[in-house]
Order: sequence, then structure tokens, then C-alpha cells
Amino acid sequence: MFCLAFGGDELSVPVMRRVLGDTLRGLGVEEDSVYDVLLAATEACTSLGARGAGYAVVTSLSGTGCRVEVTGPGGPAYARRRSLTVARGCVDDVTLRRRPGRNTVVILHKHISWCWDAPLRRVAAASSLS
Repeated sequence: MFCLAFGGDELSVPVMRRVLGDTLRGLGVEEDSVYDVLLAATEACTSLGARGAGYAVVTSLSGTGCRVEVTGPGGPAYARRRSLTVARGCVDDVTLRRRPGRNTVVILHKHISWCWDAPLRRVAAASSLS
């Protein structure tokens, strides 16, 4: 699991995409899966951090899936618009939660495929046997 925290400046989304994408590729996630995760995460970050406020991205991997949580100040009504429609087309599940008096959290789940030479491929194979 790893976490990235950003201010709301215009460079934060491209930096998030670079760091998350390079990390997933480095661990051996296939490019199609990386693309889908990045597009959905970009839409979530843009919707929650679009008003210049900061947001956080927490990512975790299992042998078969990737979970990305984007937390920011954007309200649920704002996040439900186009961004979640696009995100739902890219990942297997999108959940929107509003913490009373706090931020909105968009949770993305994606079943991922691994490259044949992925460093974590054995972990993925072992977890699918369990």
C-alpha cells in the first residue's frame, strides 16, 4: 500500500498519473490494467480536487486486484457527474462515500492482469489458489 498527498495545483494530476503508473508498471501490472486504473483515478482526482483544494490517493494491490481510494473536499453531487461515469467504464467497481463533516472518498476496484515476468506474479498466483 502507498499513499500520495497533493495540493490542488494544476500539476498534481499529471504527477499522480506518473507516480502511480510507473509504480504499477514497475511491479508488473499489464499496460491495459494500468491504463484503466490511471483513467479512473484521474477522473476521481479531478472531480474531488478541482476546486484548488488538496486530495490524497491511497493505492493497494493484491494478487488479483488494485484498490485506489481518492479522498478530497469535493462534494458527492459534484463527484457523481461525468467523472464517475467515466471511472465506472474503466474499473470493476466505484464506490462513493461522504464522511460527515469531512471529505468525499471515491473507491475504485479493478481486477488486474500481470505481465508474465512480473515481480509480484508469484504472489498473484499464490493468492488465487487460496
